[in-house]
Amino acid sequence: MTIFDVLTMIGGLCLFLFGMNIMGDGLERRAGNSLKVLLGKLTDSKIKGFLTGLGVTAVIQSSSATTVMVVGFVNSRLMTLKQSIGVIMGANIGTTVTAWILSLGGISSDNLFIQLLKPTSFTPILALLGTAFLMFSKSTKQTEVGTIQLGFATLMFGMDTMSGAVSGLADIPAFQNLFLMFENPILGVLVGAVLTGIIQSSSASVGILQALSATGAVSYAAAIPIIMGQNIGTCVTALLSSFGTNKNAKRAAVIHLAFNVIGTVVWLTVFILLSKLIQPAILNDSASYLGIAVCHSLFNILCTALLLPLSGILERLAYLVVPEGKETAKAVELDERLLATPSIALGQCHQLASKMAGETVRGFQMCLRALSTGDLSVAEHIRAIEKDVDHYEDVLGTYLTKLARAQISDDDSSEVSKLLKVIGDLERISDHSVNVLESAEEMHEKKIVFSDGAKKEMDVLCAALSEILEITMSAFRRNDWEAASGIEPLEQVIDHIKTILRDRHITRLGHGECTVEAGFIWSDLLTDMERTSDHCSNIAVSIIDAHGHNMNAHQSLRRMKEGNPVFFEKLDDYSRKYILPQE
Repeated sequence: MTIFDVLTMIGGLCLFLFGMNIMGDGLERRAGNSLKVLLGKLTDSKIKGFLTGLGVTAVIQSSSATTVMVVGFVNSRLMTLKQSIGVIMGANIGTTVTAWILSLGGISSDNLFIQLLKPTSFTPILALLGTAFLMFSKSTKQTEVGTIQLGFATLMFGMDTMSGAVSGLADIPAFQNLFLMFENPILGVLVGAVLTGIIQSSSASVGILQALSATGAVSYAAAIPIIMGQNIGTCVTALLSSFGTNKNAKRAAVIHLAFNVIGTVVWLTVFILLSKLIQPAILNDSASYLGIAVCHSLFNILCTALLLPLSGILERLAYLVVPEGKETAKAVELDERLLATPSIALGQCHQLASKMAGETVRGFQMCLRALSTGDLSVAEHIRAIEKDVDHYEDVLGTYLTKLARAQISDDDSSEVSKLLKVIGDLERISDHSVNVLESAEEMHEKKIVFSDGAKKEMDVLCAALSEILEITMSAFRRNDWEAASGIEPLEQVIDHIKTILRDRHITRLGHGECTVEAGFIWSDLLTDMERTSDHCSNIAVSIIDAHGHNMNAHQSLRRMKEGNPVFFEKLDDYSRKYILPQE
């Protein structure tokens, strides 16, 4: 083996790892909505959790990515510790799919049909199609498919290059002695764990082992302990990810490590006993691509069969390693670990934004009651809500900005833009609620009282405003663009009411029925309420724009009004519903 063979092997390894990475990223983005559905069906059932972990990992081709997601979910309280156990176990079996795909590279036959199954026969076509999609397609879905195809082609080309480069090692005694040394089970486990810990991918390390098996120097006696060690090495990613998380997230990482260590210890002991007592002849045979894939799957299935019924013990063990104790009361709202899975991270953003919307409406409803009844005991609560809403905007704005920089689909990009606009409008609505509260406090402090007619007029405006807030927040939470299209007619009615109330106020001033001081407060209240309804209209337009992938708000408003009989029907309904009392 020459220096050029070594360089070729390094190049093949780099292509292999790069191809696996971009293929995994492409699969993750393409399966974004499927991941949402799978993870949304989680229950306390161990079997359902196991199947979820298996399915997600089989789709994204990375157990490390799945376990990091699990740590993030537990840290964000989107998943309980009990739910995480089954998912972690399922991920270990799901990751074996990669080895089966790579085993196609070991196909050898003169039969034309079987030769066509060999990746080197069809990956050039996949690479050509993938390149065409990436270069010429404007569709995000097609570019994602192109990324997957090109990633797979690169992965298999790297695998083939590695196998060809290391073939010369078969004639080197030192290499053969090296793998004879790895037949020591303890040393084999350590090598597998260290290699996988460095590259942080059991799928990749199994692929490297399959490539080395092309030399014929890797026996099953050496390969099986290395495969066992790879399961321990893959825990490094989840352990690193658990730093800075809450106790339950740390426990999830501990369960992942305990599952793999206990499974390895038990089945390594069985393997050693069998190899010493029975001495199966197959252990001395050269491992093949397919044989390594079988061993990888069988080991993970045996580990799950052993420990899935004992998941309660693993949970108790995690509590022993990470005991209960004082923990910072600060709730983790958004977890940056989930940015690696944009569709899931976006779902988390929508949940927090919905919570922000609920708090915003609650605060405004409280300030309207305070204005109507004169009860200012809720003043501090309203101000506390406004601070919380400001905090939500900061957290969401920062997180969504990071998410926007990731490679996301057109649908997700529209959703990010919508949320960024909506949280800004929610924050402004919350500010207006404090302004209304301050007007109510000023009236109380200066003993200013509106006339009976003015009070009745204000009650009508408050009722209309309360309804538009409720409709807007409901449409946002349910992402209901049809409900959102019914908000603009009510906003126009509120604008009309505001204009009439301002004109009536001027008339009362002229007749001496209203003081100038009361007039200033009246004007401020009308402004805050009218602007609040404007922000509700903005939120409605953002929902409609995101649904239609349209970023032109003025165009959306124009379409909503022009030639739309439903719009004018709703406008008439709201006009009749909110009739102002006669002067």
